[in-house]
Amino acid sequence: QVQLEESGGASVQAGGSVNVSCTVSGATYIFYCVGWFRQAPGKEREGVAGIYTAGSTFYVDSVKGRFTVTQDRVKNTVYLQMISLKPEDSAMYYCAVDMDLKKCTGPAATTTNVPNYKLRGQGTQVTVSS
Repeated sequence: QVQLEESGGASVQAGGSVNVSCTVSGATYIFYCVGWFRQAPGKEREGVAGIYTAGSTFYVDSVKGRFTVTQDRVKNTVYLQMISLKPEDSAMYYCAVDMDLKKCTGPAATTTNVPNYKLRGQGTQVTVSS
């Protein structure tokens, strides 16, 4: 059974940094699409960043220049480095993966699709205080 486990969430002040990670276990196939989305209380899920097998990345405009998504396929882990955090970045952060390359390449290479990837973890909380 495939499991995704996020870790690294924290409470920081505005301007601070947090690095979260997500480890995928139990998989016998390749997840071509990997991404992060977040959800704050009372708000819709929002795709934040994505990366696919070729290493190409994409981000929602609000985090460009502040967030960086990377992956280590040997460790089956994906990372989200977040700097210059703002109170509006506060949310539960989830990693998500999908085997369908069509969901993260070409016209589909947008953060809008990330919350719809096939599998997701339980999330890790990031809180940014002003």
